Amino acid sequence: MSLGVLGLGVGCGEAADGPAEPSLYATEVVSFEPGKGAGWGQHYLPDNVLGEPDGAFSSTPAAERHWVLSLGAGGEIVLGFDRAIVDGPGADFVVFENAFWIRDNPDEVWAELAEVSVSADGETWHTFECSDEPTKPGRWPGCAGWTPTNAYDPAAVVPLDPQITGGDAFDLADLNWDDQNSGNQRVDRVRYVRIRDMLDNTNSEADNVGFDLDAVGVVHGE
Repeated sequence: MSLGVLGLGVGCGEAADGPAEPSLYATEVVSFEPGKGAGWGQHYLPDNVLGEPDGAFSSTPAAERHWVLSLGAGGEIVLGFDRAIVDGPGADFVVFENAFWIRDNPDEVWAELAEVSVSADGETWHTFECSDEPTKPGRWPGCAGWTPTNAYDPAAVVPLDPQITGGDAFDLADLNWDDQNSGNQRVDRVRYVRIRDMLDNTNSEADNVGFDLDAVGVVHGE
């Protein structure tokens, strides 16, 4: 499925007393290309990946079909936002999956990794450097799918603070560190986030393989 095929979004038009505020979370599924072993949660698209993370309302990882979407091995999804994600101090957006610490040990993570890319126009993409080899036990910086979601009140945590919400935080500045030497155009403002599961293949016959997307939230937006 290419960009613009799905166009599945939540209602975010004008309220009775005027225009609604732009959402802090993704508002549209632009495309979804399931990989092998996908299926878990597809019946509940787009609601289960738009808006706030369902994991925020539970002390245990979000796992129900109406809460998350399994991408399958190598599957990918593109989400759109009704506000631009902009480069501010520190993290600019957060990807929420249902990772958890095994025996409450941060060095032992149930992680299902994904590569994250961003785009201003849905055509030109910039990808965060991500390796499936941890830099230290339980740490895969640049990847999504390894930081648990904390229980928090989405209505109260405005703007989003990854220290409170948990989830995997991404800073657009990380895409610009070598821009002066490479001649690349700076990535300061984007409207699309693409998430691609990093499994090459699977022998599983289950329908919940790979990265389980819960939500994507905006830290710095306008």
